[in-house]
Amino acid sequence: MPDPLKLALISPRGPLYRHKTGIWKRSLRYAPLTLTTLASLIPDDVPVELTLIDEGVHSMDTELDVDLVGISAITGTAPRAYEIADRFRERGVPVVLGGVHPTLMPDEAARHADCVVTGYAEDTFPQLLRDHQAGGLRARYDQSPDLTLAGRPFPKRELLPGADHALLHTIEATRGCIHRCDFCVVPSAWGSPLQRPVHEVVDDIRQMGAKRLVFLDLNPIADVAYAKELFTALIPLKIVWGGLATTLIARDVELLELAARSGCRGLLLGFESLSPSVLHASKKGFNTPQDYRSVMTRLHDAGIAVMGCFVFGFDDDTAETFEATADFVHEANVDLPRYAILTPFPGTPLFQRMEREGRILTRDWSLYDGQHAVFQPTRMSAPELERRTEWAWKRTYRWASIVKRLANARIQLPVALAANLGYRYYAHNLHRFYTCDWPLLRAAA
Repeated sequence: MPDPLKLALISPRGPLYRHKTGIWKRSLRYAPLTLTTLASLIPDDVPVELTLIDEGVHSMDTELDVDLVGISAITGTAPRAYEIADRFRERGVPVVLGGVHPTLMPDEAARHADCVVTGYAEDTFPQLLRDHQAGGLRARYDQSPDLTLAGRPFPKRELLPGADHALLHTIEATRGCIHRCDFCVVPSAWGSPLQRPVHEVVDDIRQMGAKRLVFLDLNPIADVAYAKELFTALIPLKIVWGGLATTLIARDVELLELAARSGCRGLLLGFESLSPSVLHASKKGFNTPQDYRSVMTRLHDAGIAVMGCFVFGFDDDTAETFEATADFVHEANVDLPRYAILTPFPGTPLFQRMEREGRILTRDWSLYDGQHAVFQPTRMSAPELERRTEWAWKRTYRWASIVKRLANARIQLPVALAANLGYRYYAHNLHRFYTCDWPLLRAAA
């Protein structure tokens, strides 16, 4: 029998985690699924000695004694992924790069890897390991065109120590999204949505023994019939869960009721903007700002708290946009407001348009983190966009705003208060962890 393959699977730290746990003294990361899912895909006929490293909470040793390294990268972690990859390759250790950034930028990734995996790896990763064992690792593995999520093994969550993550129990029922927002990487990277059979999702929750969990699905309500089937199946489990959705959940009374009955107590909603023209231009016209207050009311009436996300830097945004948005989240009692700077991720229609217009200011991917202006806005300078975004954070997380929003919402007050206090600290420390010194941009301010 051959010696086991010494395999390391690595998730590199992102920009916020340059300082280990980031802004907070304790890591608030939820347990990622990528590494544990890959671990579950290792075929029985390939003996492996496995090491998993989530660099957001674990230290990285590039002198690790391994035979093969797999690194999963998003755009913000790509420079760190390349740094790790280059160090291992200097030692003669072959490296595989995968994840959304290598999927969108495979030629770039190939300069730092012996092998690039694009798309989802359920079918390609086992084949890759067999090929490596046989001495025939290919330079490129692309997602299978007939990929299905049915019948897949459960992620090996036990391989990531639970004490290192604030939220241990994470799961996904679907992947992808039916919408084609021009700033989103999902349509460009992965195409059509995929679904796990509902009974397999339920079985996964049961075998985890989870009573509180987070769904990582980008849009679990995209297929309303599937979502209703899923939520109905969750009701007997008596769990509490949070996840993501679109504002469309508030338009379907039955869907919202089932979500609440299934244990949903918190949702992240991408409101993005208060401007209909901005939403239409971004291909997110299904969001209707005139309905945002009723969306909040309906979700609160269902006992669901809302993390409301807004983006600054669209072409129609002006100096007044920031104050109007901060006023709205205060008046609408958004439980946990969150702001980001528009980011033209490579491979998206937004990036392609801005590149044609000569507005991309940097290709330092580590700055593609949602808090740096990496492009030239139309109605303000890039430094002004950053400063005004930081102003909105601080205004929103004033004591008066926190007290008013939570007192009126009255949803899970202890959790909501702790989250708001955490974001208040975040708002007042953005300059320490995100703000960079770009002399050219500062001079243009």
